[in-house]
Amino acid sequence: MESSSVASAVPVPVAGTPVSLARAWLWLGVMALIGSGLLAVLLVLSRTPGIQDVFPLKDLFRAALVVHVDLSVAVWFMAFAVVIWCALGGPGLAWLGWSGFGLAALGTGLMTISPFFPGARPVLNNYIPVLEQPLFFASLWIFAGGLTLAVLRALLTTWPRRLLGEPLRLGALVGAGAACLALAAFFWSWAMVPRVDGEIYYEVLFWGGGHTLQFQHALLMVVAWLWIAAYLGRPPVASPRALSIMFLVAALPLLAVPGIYLLVPAGSLPHMELFAKLMIWGHPYMAPLILLGAWSLWAVRGAPTDPAKSAFVSSFTLFALGGVLGYLIHGVNVVIPAHYHGSTVGVTLAFMGLAYVLLPVLGFGRAAGRMAVWQPYVYGAGQLIHVLGLAWSGGYGVQRKVAGADQFLTTLPQKIGMGMMGLGGLIAVIGGLMFVLVCLRALSRRGGQ
Repeated sequence: MESSSVASAVPVPVAGTPVSLARAWLWLGVMALIGSGLLAVLLVLSRTPGIQDVFPLKDLFRAALVVHVDLSVAVWFMAFAVVIWCALGGPGLAWLGWSGFGLAALGTGLMTISPFFPGARPVLNNYIPVLEQPLFFASLWIFAGGLTLAVLRALLTTWPRRLLGEPLRLGALVGAGAACLALAAFFWSWAMVPRVDGEIYYEVLFWGGGHTLQFQHALLMVVAWLWIAAYLGRPPVASPRALSIMFLVAALPLLAVPGIYLLVPAGSLPHMELFAKLMIWGHPYMAPLILLGAWSLWAVRGAPTDPAKSAFVSSFTLFALGGVLGYLIHGVNVVIPAHYHGSTVGVTLAFMGLAYVLLPVLGFGRAAGRMAVWQPYVYGAGQLIHVLGLAWSGGYGVQRKVAGADQFLTTLPQKIGMGMMGLGGLIAVIGGLMFVLVCLRALSRRGGQ
């Protein structure tokens, strides 16, 4: 009886269009991580004491950082979000799904090659850094167009058959709602914010939508946690009705997003302050889901060794650390990237774990072997050292978004902290490479072999 209840808690994708689209978007996400990982090597070397003086990588640092962030955060996160929406959604609207994928894949390809074309001036604003170059902007628009079609399909196909009876599907749906609001915020800001030169324009342009996307990532991260727990034989202790209500409560702060845009001018100081307060006041609504995730994490401690279990443990650890560091930010220093690296890596690890669960379900091979089991721990440990090094250095005044000699590493604590950052970053690169290798090996096999 218990095994049947566990099986019913594990979602099964609908054959046909949902599975085919999920497979395609998973491939796109893995390809984005490959490109991002190659660029991450340059980023880490450009900020590691000793190495930064041997290789003059400061100029390359900024251009590489832009595309690295966009591939590893914007493309990977959104591609895997669509994997979740397809895997939990119903059939139909194949033309909409494949049109969206085609545009997103084209946009990703153009984005990847854009730094090699002339005139790629990097602007390191938050959320979606840019290269001020026509090809890069074209890639962003094309990718956004494809994503818009994918989100529209998700909103039409992921409705639960019973509103409070399918919590993971409802969680995916409210995540799609957050994505829809974020895209609307980006388009609204683009239309309304006066064009000025410099970083401040892009900072303001992506501010509202970027803050809104954080809710999507957090909601889908919890969906991944609970999906993994059910797969490991430890379904959530809360009833489907209670869990569905938790997802609805967590999404409530999103109702403020259109209100902010309607009440204050986009790009104004009150606009930016309200979105900052939305993060502070809105994310606590996630607390019941986070606590449920912690309970599920405790429950899987006795589950058999599995790559998804390794990812769940690492994901929760990094996300919790990132959340704590968010409340320790004072001034503009590397505590800020320490905070968002912890939080975003927590989401990434959750998606990695769910990818391991979905590979055989989507008709690929299983993520098996010692490399698959250890990959989340290697990646998570590297990111943990990386984050702690950044947090340590931020406490000693090291500024963010600089590299090479511009970092002014004059004291031993500063050098120790940034050395930890470099060491952790290199370990994380190895962990990311392991994930790509495990996925490529599984993606090359068929039928769950």
